[in-house]
Amino acid sequence: MQYPHQIAIAPLTKPPHATVRVPGSKSITNRALVLAALTAHETVIDGALQSEDTEVMVDCLRRLGFTILPDWEAESIRVLHDSAQPRIPASSADLYVANSGTTMRFLAAMVALGNGRYRLDGVPRMRERPIADLLNALDQLGVKAVCEFNNGCPPVVIEANGLPGGTVHIRGDTSSQFLSGLLMAGSMARGDVIIIVDGPLVSVPYVSMTVAMMRQFGLSVFTGRAGQFAVHAPQTPKVRWHYLVEPDASAASYFFGAAAITGGRVTIPRLTKHCLQGDVRFLDVLNRMGCEEIASTCRPDFTSRREESITVHGGPLRGIDVDLNDISDTVMTLAAVACFAEGPTTIRNVAHIRHKETDRLAALATELRRIGAKVDEFADGLTITPAPLHGAVIQTYNDHRMAMSLALVGLKVPGIVIDNPACVAKTYPRFFDDLERLR
Repeated sequence: MQYPHQIAIAPLTKPPHATVRVPGSKSITNRALVLAALTAHETVIDGALQSEDTEVMVDCLRRLGFTILPDWEAESIRVLHDSAQPRIPASSADLYVANSGTTMRFLAAMVALGNGRYRLDGVPRMRERPIADLLNALDQLGVKAVCEFNNGCPPVVIEANGLPGGTVHIRGDTSSQFLSGLLMAGSMARGDVIIIVDGPLVSVPYVSMTVAMMRQFGLSVFTGRAGQFAVHAPQTPKVRWHYLVEPDASAASYFFGAAAITGGRVTIPRLTKHCLQGDVRFLDVLNRMGCEEIASTCRPDFTSRREESITVHGGPLRGIDVDLNDISDTVMTLAAVACFAEGPTTIRNVAHIRHKETDRLAALATELRRIGAKVDEFADGLTITPAPLHGAVIQTYNDHRMAMSLALVGLKVPGIVIDNPACVAKTYPRFFDDLERLR
């Protein structure tokens, strides 16, 4: 999809009453691709997301020797297997992951199952994103894994002779993707893998998603007391011919946020509050801010689940104080909504998002101030105090979530222009087309 250099967001002339079908979850699609590749059975992934991140994962798996056949028009990916092939078919590969954190972290762990030399690299920002904790964990398991420039960041070179198994300690305060990658790869090690997380673990719902999906693919994962995981290995997964990807709850958050900001009503089909994705808890955050139930026949909160859908009806908003550590991909959405609340909103315990596609706390503070909001930035969060807003060109820092979240401000404030809107291709290529559906 081609986008111009900049996109101006025209304010809505009335509150929306719309249904928007968001694409499949990026997080689930990329996990499903890894698990399907490891199962050694033919698998069809339905509802798959086509985006830069998933296309990069498909390309890298192909370079590793897997047969991956995407039909993007049908939102389907077929993963084929030769039963005689080794766990990682290729004995060497040079993998380009662009700025896909899931691809870098999941495949760095996965290639440890192979026999050979594998190099993973990406865009300049990826070369600034930390990965040393994962490589240290692989080293504990007997895998030679190093940063090419010895700086704790990609490019990464892994020389593998299979994954022996054993007990490993890993920090969890930078990214939960390190743990998720180890869990998935660990199921195919030569021996059992015991993982002990030292200190706090960020984005816990994403680890819960990984564990749930492994079990859906027939793999056993045991969770002990907080921070301990055990994976029996090697396992023989059950045959799973089809896997259905849920709609992306992070993508849905933008449209729920649009309803909150405008006082409108937006429905997302096929998404439920009981899905695998922790980001659905953003609904509870909006509820605290004052969004209301849509009808007396709904559940006694502001959401309803009718025919596998969630509807949000916005209302007068009030500022809140909230810990978003476990759903940190919604920080930017909440920051946009907070600009229209009565009173300040404080977002806490999200220091780890400084290591995402950009330093998201610094970027949010800069761009919200650019349009007139009062923002206090601290080490692990922000306080946003509403003030009269005005138009400006919003810099996105090549970060898809910055572009999508701050576009919401333009639904109410004239003159908001999004620079480099094409960055949304990372996870939601048609976002701006879907935003127009609110009209």
